[in-house]
Amino acid sequence: MTIEQTAPSADETTLRNQDLKTLTAMLQRQQVQKADFVAPAATIRAEEGVIVVKGVEAKLSEDGVTQIDGEYRPTHTFLSGLASKLDVPVGYLKRMHRTRPDLFDANVNGWLHGRKAKVRQRDGRAELIREAVPGDDRSFFMRTFRGEEGPGLGRALLSDKYKRFDNLDALFATLDGIKEAGVPIEVRGCDLTESRMYVRIQAEGIQAYAPQLLKDYRSPFTGKTGDENPTVFAGILVSNSEVGAGASTITPQLVVQVCDNGMTINMDVVKAIHLGSRMAEGVIDWSDEAREKEIELMRIKARDAVRTFLNVDYVNRTIARLEVTAGAPVSGADKVVRAVGKKLAFSEEQIEGILDHFIKGGQTTAGGVMQAVTSYAQTITNADVAAEVESQGVEAMQLAAAAAK
Repeated sequence: MTIEQTAPSADETTLRNQDLKTLTAMLQRQQVQKADFVAPAATIRAEEGVIVVKGVEAKLSEDGVTQIDGEYRPTHTFLSGLASKLDVPVGYLKRMHRTRPDLFDANVNGWLHGRKAKVRQRDGRAELIREAVPGDDRSFFMRTFRGEEGPGLGRALLSDKYKRFDNLDALFATLDGIKEAGVPIEVRGCDLTESRMYVRIQAEGIQAYAPQLLKDYRSPFTGKTGDENPTVFAGILVSNSEVGAGASTITPQLVVQVCDNGMTINMDVVKAIHLGSRMAEGVIDWSDEAREKEIELMRIKARDAVRTFLNVDYVNRTIARLEVTAGAPVSGADKVVRAVGKKLAFSEEQIEGILDHFIKGGQTTAGGVMQAVTSYAQTITNADVAAEVESQGVEAMQLAAAAAK
């Protein structure tokens, strides 16, 4: 198999708030550039901060020869996986890679390949002054983008038991499941990072009113109020990782029409774990049968999730659950928002942003804290960070309500 494209940089593999067509086109380009293989530790080394693979057997097929040996520039995700496998602090490993590639090389190669014994001669006798340390005997699953010109891109270093499920397969399987469920939907937006894909879906035909949940709320984006339009749509957030950054998930959301805030209901998430049987060394040739089974399973989960979550009864039940705590009054907003932010490990910048959105929202209740978290999340440029912040909106509301007692 000859891959003519130059391997993309990490920045060329990301999208933020794009439409479905743009996401699909990028995933299709990436699919052509992927090379996945299992490599023994002895075949992997670091040279000037670049990961070099040498000694993995090439694969001969009808399409030609897939040559894996080569150089790969590690992404942050790859470095995180490498640190985990070597059991070293990830922050230090990334710092060495960024500022001292010589130390990075020495550490990585030392842990992967061990060291030879050191012997010196003293009075005609051999004296052992340093014992040998054996090299790592494990094999690792590497996910990469190949390129003909220059180094490829090292996307992830994973366990050789990692079960691959590609973003493109996850996307198409989900859309097929939604179609089978028979619920008309719209794609609100798509994100793609080096670690995850996010697809936000809503069904405007599945809606309910939430006047108590949105009482006194004003969108910081448009100025429209929840009192004038308390409409909430049913939605789901579809997420997948090709590189070990968590399970494939389908999570229900309630989408507020006046501001597009997504209230994520984490307690009802549907997950698929990326863990299978150990893979043999060499290029991974994923059979059509195995791939079709994974796609079929995801399709069924998506269909069942849509029937469960994109449902008026589910929306009304969820609104009622949220309203139990949403109306708790919040006095001393600065103190409460900061306390909630610290408990949820938000940064100071994020806390300031959420407090600003809370003030602009005008809803001085625990529900207003939730709306502030979810509206602020829309302004974050890093899609992974945005998704993480947005996912904690309901918990932020619960913490605010507890603090108000």
